[in-house]
Amino acid sequence: MKKTNIHGTNDKRNVNPDWFTGKTWMKVLSGKIKSKDQDIYHVHFEKGSRTKLHTHNGNQVLIGVKGKGSLEIFRRYGTSKNNFKIKKTERITLNEGDIVHIPAKTLHTHGSIDNKKSFSHIAINILPRKNAEYKTVWWESDFKTKVSKII
Repeated sequence: MKKTNIHGTNDKRNVNPDWFTGKTWMKVLSGKIKSKDQDIYHVHFEKGSRTKLHTHNGNQVLIGVKGKGSLEIFRRYGTSKNNFKIKKTERITLNEGDIVHIPAKTLHTHGSIDNKKSFSHIAINILPRKNAEYKTVWWESDFKTKVSKII
C-alpha cells in the first residue's frame, strides 16, 4: 500500500509541447503509489492551454481539481489516418470535482477554457488489458473542421 498527495510533491514533469497549445506540466502519480492497472497524472494547464486532438487505446477518466476547463468530443469523417475532416459533437464544462469518463478511441481535447486562469485535472488512463501499453495518438488540427497530420 502506498500513499501520496497531489499537492505535496515537487516533482513536476514537463510534457511534450507538440501535444499542447500552451504551457502545460504534470505530476506522475501512478509511479508514486505503484499502480499497475492504470497511469495516473495530475495535469496543469496554464491560462488557455489545452491538449491537441487525440485518442487513447484505453478508457480515460478526468477529475477536475482546480479552475474551470472543458472536454470537447469530435467525430471524424474520411478514411485517411493522417488527414481527415472533423466536427465537434459535444462540449462538456469541467468544474472542480467533476468526473467524466472518455471511452477508448474517442477523438477529443481537454484543458483550460479561460485565458486568464489555469485549470488542473487528474487523468486516469486505464490500460486496455493487463500488462498492455497505454497508447495515445496525437493530431495537428484547427479544432473546427480538419486534421492535417499525426504528430
